[in-house]
Amino acid sequence: MIARNTGFSNLTAGYLFPEVARRRREYAAAHPAASIISLGIGNTTEPLSPHIAKAMSDYALGLATPEGYSGYGDEQGNTALRERIAEVFYNGIADASEIFVSDGAKCDIARIQTLFGRDVSVAVQDPAYPVYVDGSVVVGAAGAAKSDGSGYEGITYLPCTPENNFFPDLSKVGKNTLLYICSPNNPTGATATRGQLKTLVDFANANGCIIIYDAAYFAFIRDESLPKSIFEIEGARTCAIEVNSFSKPAGFTGVRLGWSVVPNELKFADGSSVNRDWNRVMTTLFNGASNIAQAGGLAALDEQGLKDMKDSVDYYLANGKLIKETLDGSNFKAAGVEAYFTGNGPYVWAKFPGRKSWEVFDLILDKCNVVTTPGSGFGPSGESFIRFSSFGHRKDVEEACARLSKLVL
Repeated sequence: MIARNTGFSNLTAGYLFPEVARRRREYAAAHPAASIISLGIGNTTEPLSPHIAKAMSDYALGLATPEGYSGYGDEQGNTALRERIAEVFYNGIADASEIFVSDGAKCDIARIQTLFGRDVSVAVQDPAYPVYVDGSVVVGAAGAAKSDGSGYEGITYLPCTPENNFFPDLSKVGKNTLLYICSPNNPTGATATRGQLKTLVDFANANGCIIIYDAAYFAFIRDESLPKSIFEIEGARTCAIEVNSFSKPAGFTGVRLGWSVVPNELKFADGSSVNRDWNRVMTTLFNGASNIAQAGGLAALDEQGLKDMKDSVDYYLANGKLIKETLDGSNFKAAGVEAYFTGNGPYVWAKFPGRKSWEVFDLILDKCNVVTTPGSGFGPSGESFIRFSSFGHRKDVEEACARLSKLVL
């Protein structure tokens, strides 16, 4: 028999979000009368913009006509969409030849790991979106989980905590390391400043590192002094890849559409082009994003679509403000809970001193019938934290906040 990929045997338990869903299902089965509200997984809840949905509907209906039918498209993405992404979001700091349209940022992050193989050193923000670490384990760039619960062998964890303003100490990062950074961050919600990103870019260039910059929540940034793209920082084009997504601003979590930016200047140690190899990955291991989804992406980037996306993001940010205000309530303050919400991201990150994350998850589920996400699932530094998601119907968020305000800790 063929041997199993040891990367899978090195993974611990289940992926975080399916585990949250499993516990919710088990609780619901045991408590059928419970009205459960989710402030857990970052899944959009509001209907698509009619303007964007109509563009996809019209395209889909057109497929039933000789003049409207389309088969395979370019694996790198519709040329018009690539050009529009470059124009709207990058405006001179990246061009269409460097933009690759995909089925989402998470999928791109997984495919990107094939560029570097199993021998690359990996460093991640801690806490971090689990796919950075789990994907590294699967490809063999990391080993088994440590017995003390401090993470996986071969991964350098960079604590991002209130004490360091949620920005990592880069002195622990070795040369020639693949460095995963997410801003606005999932799960902490923190957004890196220009000064912080300049420090990061200068470090990467000086030490032969490549930054995988996850900007999937860029549309939530309302502070104009904060960068929305790593390529706003001088020097980033020689050390960074950016991944991005329509999922959260356009409600495309199920539609599936994203993109990556790989600058032409970015090189491997032997001088070969990362852009060229990424093009090979996208044309060999991928067959292009859905033509229907790309029609929606184009509609999202016209004048009406951009307004619709801003309105959608504003809706979720208002939810986040409600959650933050609730967690600043007297019952939480009396227990020493500290909640963090920047207004530039969709998550509220709250510390429950002296408690385990899964313990707090179970308590809130049992006493409030509200689903959250345990911070420990994002890495060792997430222990004692809970992530509250602002993705939800307003009436559900208001009801969840009313229940939370009565919680006895």
